Amino acid sequence: MTGYKEVYEDWRNAPNAFWLRQAEAIDWIQPPKTGLSKNSDGVHEWFADATVNTCWNAVDRHVEAGNGNRTAIIYDSPVTDTIEHISFTDLQSRTARLAGALAQRGITKGDRVVIYMPMVPEALVAMLACARIGAIHSVVFGGFAANELATRLDDCTPKAVLAASCGIEPTHVVHYKPLLDQAIELAICKPEFCLILQREQERATLVEGRDFDWFDAQKDAEPVACVPVEGTHPAYILYTSGTTGNPKGVVRPTGGQLVALSWSMRNIYNVQPGDVFWAASDVGWVVGHSYICYGPLINGNTTILYEGKPIGTPDAGAFWRVISEHKVKSFFTAPTAFRAVKRADPRGELLKDYDLSALELVFLAGERADPATVEWAEEKTGKPVIDHWWQTETSWSIAANPAGIELLPIKPGSPTVPMPGYEIAILDEAGQILPPGSLGAIAIKLPLPPSCFTTVWNAHERFEKSYLESFPGYYETGDAGMIDDDGYLYIMARTDDVINVAGHRLSTGAIEEVIADHPDVAECAVIGAADALKGQIPVALYCVNEGVSRDPSEVVSELVQMVRDRIGPVAAFRQATPVDRLPKTRSGKILRATMVKIADGQPFKVPATIDDPAILDEVTAALASLGYPRLQEALEPDAAISS
Repeated sequence: MTGYKEVYEDWRNAPNAFWLRQAEAIDWIQPPKTGLSKNSDGVHEWFADATVNTCWNAVDRHVEAGNGNRTAIIYDSPVTDTIEHISFTDLQSRTARLAGALAQRGITKGDRVVIYMPMVPEALVAMLACARIGAIHSVVFGGFAANELATRLDDCTPKAVLAASCGIEPTHVVHYKPLLDQAIELAICKPEFCLILQREQERATLVEGRDFDWFDAQKDAEPVACVPVEGTHPAYILYTSGTTGNPKGVVRPTGGQLVALSWSMRNIYNVQPGDVFWAASDVGWVVGHSYICYGPLINGNTTILYEGKPIGTPDAGAFWRVISEHKVKSFFTAPTAFRAVKRADPRGELLKDYDLSALELVFLAGERADPATVEWAEEKTGKPVIDHWWQTETSWSIAANPAGIELLPIKPGSPTVPMPGYEIAILDEAGQILPPGSLGAIAIKLPLPPSCFTTVWNAHERFEKSYLESFPGYYETGDAGMIDDDGYLYIMARTDDVINVAGHRLSTGAIEEVIADHPDVAECAVIGAADALKGQIPVALYCVNEGVSRDPSEVVSELVQMVRDRIGPVAAFRQATPVDRLPKTRSGKILRATMVKIADGQPFKVPATIDDPAILDEVTAALASLGYPRLQEALEPDAAISS
């Protein structure tokens, strides 16, 4: 058998030939003869000479191959008490008819369509219908604030919006349509029409002449065939938060996405056509695009669309029920979801009620997977728990454990090794490569592999400035970490989260790793707060497991000693305080940068992606209990270092 090292070297020795071979798994209209090329902006592109259609590869070809009766989507919605199985034949019919309705209203290849929907089958149908006719979709997380939605409408100028009347949370209904109406009112660019999926939990008021009922609009529509598009044609635009506060529209090329996602399903997640795959995410995020919709369906898998939470729908056994009931083979979630489950059920009592025998692999991504969470999940499930690392910009793993090729030894805290296509370097501030074990900026040598973005929508100069300018010849990931002597990568923090304590560069992630290892701690966040003497000092906010009622001062004392023992006095760690919740985005990322601004008394904008803005008040109060923000005297430039 060929192992990881052989596959990686195969790519390294002949990158173009490697990816052209992987492209053979795709059903092309005009197969690529050239793998890598450069466009007029000098940016590397993949499969520019090919033509293809994503919807054909994700849906129609499986029907043509005689697998139309195979289940394409399992819709599992504990919040509506619904389970629905949708076959590839049924999905083809729904997709072709919606595509026909869009085409009937003038949507053609290259037009943009915004999708503003919850986790319902119609969301995937909408994405696939756009791909079917070559329209470029932009999914905006359902329930996003009106002004944020308006910003995206103005940036991508869609002809149409496909939306639902509402979303459903465990405790309440989220009113989507009023948010959409307000966004359209705010936006300079007004869509020509909106199709609204009326959910029985809340029916929306439709604006005459602009809004049409989802199903009524399709009654007279003729199903349409798949439209050929170029390999470099944008499949979608997905907005990610920018450091300036203005969202960046990541543009995903069609051909590269097909090839890379197809390769990843087999070689990273180790699933074959017909296997059940579940990514517990949302269609509003890149995971939802790559591994709820496109990746599994391209590979002929059954994908699970879950409208629920890891806890509270109805309890912390929700994940185990879905895995058991639907015989999930490969499961993908965020570390923050497991931390929520661990906090609510630290002994894993609820897991005993379910059969996980079909489950082979568990994957984590989206937030740094601390070793304590990985080890807890491994102990409770008895399965390999694999961290892997990637970004909205790449759409698939930069570093992973390639279980479909060879399951490498797992090192908790590491997403393992680079995947084919990615040559990773750890760089210092001058762009020089650092030796193994050194903490620095993580960069990827150009060119990037298939499926990685090639520009930012309507802002190519911003693409170059944000990602390519700092380290010429490299893509700057914005993450900091190190590579060990075995070639394993460690993601320690965002570059901004590497703090300077009296001249010593320390990773907040390394300190979090120690704190998370405390038996009473469910999850934590460490930030670098400004300090007049040392420049910055680490401050920790942590949540305790359910049932823990110890004196917080005892826990803090133990945490301080643990950090002193494992990292050393150089960390200058003395301050920590418990909180009920940590501020997070809806995708589970902890908002450390916002907490730093609170601690330092700096003005900040409430992030559009925040799960609950009220949590920031709790964080402000917690930091105030430690004396932040502090009025600090200015020191001479070298005073902090010399001290």
